[in-house]
Amino acid sequence: MSRAFLPLQVVGFVATRKGDAERGPQVRVRPDDARMRLVDDGELVWVYGPRRHELAPVVYDEALPKGGVVVRDLLGVAVTEIVRLVKMDVEHRPVLTKNLA
Repeated sequence: MSRAFLPLQVVGFVATRKGDAERGPQVRVRPDDARMRLVDDGELVWVYGPRRHELAPVVYDEALPKGGVVVRDLLGVAVTEIVRLVKMDVEHRPVLTKNLA
């Protein structure tokens, strides 16, 4: 299995409201977990969850436990579920051939 498809557990979910200064999809991940998946801070990634996938920028957060992520405004993802981060390929949309969730 590719390192990009290594699972991460959602340990927090942030839902914003209209008028909040910071809004929109985001995934917070430890720098070492991100580097293992070849993902940089600020990079746009596909977040594959159990029900759907969505694009979100990566933000490094060293306060998270190893293997854990916090997602913001991502539909179809809940705390304790498993997600996978896949680098966005600007030329090709990633295709999953197996159910990885």
